[in-house]
Amino acid sequence: MLKLDSIQTKYGSIYALKGIDLVVNQGEIVTIIGANGAGKSTTLNTISGIVQSIYGRIEFDGVDITHMPADKIVEAGLVQVPEGREIFPQLTVLENIKLGAYLRKDKHAVKQDIEYVTSFFPRLSERFNQLGGTLSGGEQQMLAIARALMSKPKLLLMDEPSLGLAPKFVYGIFDVIKKVNEQGTTVLLVEQNATLALSVASRGYVMETGKIVLEDKAENLMNNESVKAAYLGF
Repeated sequence: MLKLDSIQTKYGSIYALKGIDLVVNQGEIVTIIGANGAGKSTTLNTISGIVQSIYGRIEFDGVDITHMPADKIVEAGLVQVPEGREIFPQLTVLENIKLGAYLRKDKHAVKQDIEYVTSFFPRLSERFNQLGGTLSGGEQQMLAIARALMSKPKLLLMDEPSLGLAPKFVYGIFDVIKKVNEQGTTVLLVEQNATLALSVASRGYVMETGKIVLEDKAENLMNNESVKAAYLGF
């Protein structure tokens, strides 16, 4: 479904990505783990068109999206839940959710899909008229995911969904990631909590300083001694 071939991305004169090769197959949850500054978020931002690569090719569903505008990438079915959630604080919960359907042509189905996405997060339907900025961090993460799902993505990019959240919210968010995947959405997940990420993923990539240094089944990465020492805390 997604293929990155030799992707290089720079910030000024600094190479953030130094030739990334990565594949996500339809139906998978794939995770990228690594330390802060390894290039994980830059990888997602490059895929979704927020940052432009200077070399290499990104293919999604058989189409070259390397230099496609970000809104066209969303329209093609590739949607990102950004790090830090980036909800609109002065809009209501319902308005934030509806913005996820902005590019959709099937407006008649939007109401039904609002019910669908909030079925994952019943708490949101209780807060439809509340301003997004008044929600807790965990609730804002729920809102960011619900908004992304309103775009009806084929592939969902998730950037640090557990960042800054209380444990009760973290496990709830990861349960939703699994449910969304089981209902047909492929997921590429960037996550600092490597143990949790690998527990839901089928495969994983390890990044260090802008490069992929290891790729394997999630189970094998969980049992890899160097991964355990560097990222899993044991």
